[in-house]
Amino acid sequence: MLRVRSTSIPPGTWTIDPARSRIEFSVKHLMVATVRGRFTAFEGTVASDAVGLSRATGIVQTASIDTSEPKRDEHLRGPSFLDVDRSPQIHFASRRIERGGGEGFRVVGDLTIKGVTRELALQAVLRNDSVDPDRLHVGAHGEIMRSAFGLSWREVLEAAGALVSDRVMVSLEVVAVPAASV
Repeated sequence: MLRVRSTSIPPGTWTIDPARSRIEFSVKHLMVATVRGRFTAFEGTVASDAVGLSRATGIVQTASIDTSEPKRDEHLRGPSFLDVDRSPQIHFASRRIERGGGEGFRVVGDLTIKGVTRELALQAVLRNDSVDPDRLHVGAHGEIMRSAFGLSWREVLEAAGALVSDRVMVSLEVVAVPAASV
C-alpha cells in the first residue's frame, strides 16, 4: 500500500472538525441546472504513520441533507432516495491512499449507501502549510452514480432526458485536528 508522504504530518490519528469542514454534492437537474447540497452532520478520522497518510474513514448522517429547499430535502430523505429511517448513515473506509503528481493523491475506498457498498476514488490534495501546522487541510472530489446505490428514482422528460441526473459530483473540504485535542 502506498502512503502519501508529507514531512509536516506527525504520525497519529486526526479527527475531522465538522465546524471547519464541508461535505457537498451537486447534480444536474432538468439536464441544465445544477442543484447543490451538503450534509451538516458527519464525523471521521484520518490516520498517518511515519511514511505519511495511511487511512481515512467517515460517517455521514443522511437526515442532515440540506439543499436549501425544504420540500426537496424531505423528498431526498424519503424511500425514493436516502430512506433515512432505514439507512441513517453513509459510511466510507479507505482501502488505499496513492501518491499522485505534486501534492495530489488518490483515496480509494468503500462507500456504503443504503446498505450497498461500491468503490469510490477521490482525487485529493493535502493543503498543509506553516500558517496552520496543527491541523490537516484536505480537499477531495469524486463522483458516484446514484443508481449503483439503489437511489434509482427517475423521472424522464419529454425531451428524452432525466429530471435528475444519475451522476452526482462529491466534494469535501476537511480540516482535522489531532485526536487527543478533541
